[in-house]
Amino acid sequence: MDISYEIIRSSRKTLSLEITPGGEVRVRCPRRMPQGEITRFLEEKRPWLERHLEALSRRPRLPVLTSAELRSLAEQAARILPERTAYFARILNVTYGRITIRSQRTRWGSCSAAGNLNYNCLLMRTPPDIQDYVVVHELCHRKELNHSVRFWALVESVMPDYRTRRQWLKDNGGGLIACLPEKEGNP
Repeated sequence: MDISYEIIRSSRKTLSLEITPGGEVRVRCPRRMPQGEITRFLEEKRPWLERHLEALSRRPRLPVLTSAELRSLAEQAARILPERTAYFARILNVTYGRITIRSQRTRWGSCSAAGNLNYNCLLMRTPPDIQDYVVVHELCHRKELNHSVRFWALVESVMPDYRTRRQWLKDNGGGLIACLPEKEGNP
């Protein structure tokens, strides 16, 4: 296969394929999986890989954020997101715990079983309606700590156009995350 890739072996039972926001291809597989099986898997996924790598290459590359820029985004998020969270929590009739702002490569937000919320500071580089979608998504986990049909119905009850907002994140989020410096961390 002429596409370069990294193999990550672990105790997992299945194969998976990932394209990072920076365009690196990663294959995650069981520790003892033979190379031939990995190669067959990649050949089977070649059309998907080529399509996504091509789309990624057409996306304009934003400059990597400095530490000062990340801190500024985190400060903005700490001012704006708690206010939006309180607003939507009243609509959903839910409570929540602590709100933490982070810079993450894999999540826009999360909700712990204890009700603590984490938001990615990069949300400040998205339109307000996308920020609201992430807030609503995480608050809905206060009633449904999963992604079941009931969960999505709850999201839709507050935000009927959530699919459009979710798609925006899928289409544009990778470019924003690619702006994070190589070393992950909290601002």
